[in-house]
Amino acid sequence: MILARYPTDLTDTQWAVLAPLIPAAKAGGRPRSTDMRKVVNAVFYVLRGGCQWRLLPKDFPPYQTVYDYFRSWRLLGTWERLHDGLRGDVREAHGRNREPSAGIIDSQTVKTTEKGGSAVMTGASAPWVASATSSSTFWACFSLWWFILPGSKIVMEPNMFSRG
Repeated sequence: MILARYPTDLTDTQWAVLAPLIPAAKAGGRPRSTDMRKVVNAVFYVLRGGCQWRLLPKDFPPYQTVYDYFRSWRLLGTWERLHDGLRGDVREAHGRNREPSAGIIDSQTVKTTEKGGSAVMTGASAPWVASATSSSTFWACFSLWWFILPGSKIVMEPNMFSRG
């Protein structure tokens, strides 16, 4: 049992549901020595706190390791699969169809300019700006992960949806 040190750390119940969804180590290489729970906790810490990868506290794995897992899982679609699977579980637990039948887009989620968002920015400033679309996508994934389905009941951690 790992005690939560940060508000973004997974509880034992949440980790029990999420752990089987984490990709296995690549075949043929060195055995994995990094604790995947600590990696996921570190990713949540960065997403919730908005800090730079280099500013991760020392009790997490090295920031390069955490970022490498985050990036490879993003490129492989792992985060999206985790989100979609958990979303389906939550919907079924509430008696709804596993897949949503409609979506809502508000103006703050897809904020852009007529000329195409960051395309009109100068090269010097564009890399430092995160688009509203990408940050809201990460927030949606991050928020849903606090809904975990142990058996047939949903556990929601308190205050996880407050952005303040």
